[in-house]
Amino acid sequence: MREIGVSAAVWAAPFAVVLGAMACTPAPLSPAAAQGPPAVEHVKVYYEPGMFGGWPANHGIWIWGDEILVGFTKGYYKDMGERHHIDRERPDYHMLARSLDGGRTWTVTDPQAEGYLRYTDGGFLHGVPRTDVPLAELQDPPGGIDFTHPDFALTVRTNSVAAGSSHFSYSYDRGRTWEGPFRLPSFGTPGTAARTDYIVNGPRDCMLFITVAKEDGTEGRPICVRTEDGGKTWNLVARIGPEPKGFSIMPASVRISDEAILLVVRRHEEGRRSWQAAYLSGNNGETWEFLNDPVPDAGIRGSPPALVKLRDGRICLIFGYRAEPYSIRAKLSDDNGRTWSDDIILRDDGGDHDIGYPRVVQRPDGKVVIVYYFHDPVTGPERYIAATIWDPGPAGDQRAAGGGP
Repeated sequence: MREIGVSAAVWAAPFAVVLGAMACTPAPLSPAAAQGPPAVEHVKVYYEPGMFGGWPANHGIWIWGDEILVGFTKGYYKDMGERHHIDRERPDYHMLARSLDGGRTWTVTDPQAEGYLRYTDGGFLHGVPRTDVPLAELQDPPGGIDFTHPDFALTVRTNSVAAGSSHFSYSYDRGRTWEGPFRLPSFGTPGTAARTDYIVNGPRDCMLFITVAKEDGTEGRPICVRTEDGGKTWNLVARIGPEPKGFSIMPASVRISDEAILLVVRRHEEGRRSWQAAYLSGNNGETWEFLNDPVPDAGIRGSPPALVKLRDGRICLIFGYRAEPYSIRAKLSDDNGRTWSDDIILRDDGGDHDIGYPRVVQRPDGKVVIVYYFHDPVTGPERYIAATIWDPGPAGDQRAAGGGP
């Protein structure tokens, strides 16, 4: 059984870069980061004065050897107090960043300007719809998708954090062109709030792990859905965990055997800190058992998890810590999520809580590439997209490689 997990998955004039491509070279993000251990390298994927880059976790990440593709949102920076610092009265856009050298340098493009990834329903907008390109009508999925195509990528989007509608698009050429958008059903819920997280089981067989609204229409709870006809029909496999107080959202999954799947979700309840919870299925998603809380405290309202199964068998969990010190952190498990290492602090120079939403992949040389949005006092108030390249060390070494316990 082949596994392809995406722990999975924006611009306006007057900036000339809007319709073109922008190359970003590695740059130190702060003096503290520059003096960090050699096992950690930080680069900027996208930064532009006056603009906002955010939320790779909402879009997806994909890897083919040393070629990495990641999606993110671009908008205009605006100080919004405790809210995300993106101007709600100006457009935001679905962008793609591509690296051909394992995450050290990146080129940013606007696929919507090229005719792809356009959505009539907004696609989880934090601003207003763009008017410089025509939007695409949602289509019924035709089926027949080959999920095992060697250059395949799938992105899943929504127009709401609660009872919205969701859709997907796919690519056979590493995200240079896309088919879609295609509707997803509501699976008998008040609405969906899907982001990109999937596991491929075979040529026509794929599982999605998505968030849906609770019975009262509020945010949200995770479910597992599956297609076995190449995306034409999608069926509910199981709800994951009981309906929560607060929310249980943004699942990140990895396959750990032919039958077993590990899942981590973002949890939050009013009156207590946010955290992350792990679930395990031993029968391909049909039933789930609660394992533990690998991240008992993720800071203010928390940040979604990102997961990757390393080649040596360990599970690597990445998250943004949204309390002081504002940081990007990792945990490792050598027993499929039943126990976890202490926090491994990859960087702790964040300017405030508006950071995180990571995606993660492992390169052929064993290093992991973590992409997230960030803000630091040296760069300025704008949120930008950053990447951390980290060597997690050999199996059995659970010590911090970038600071921490």
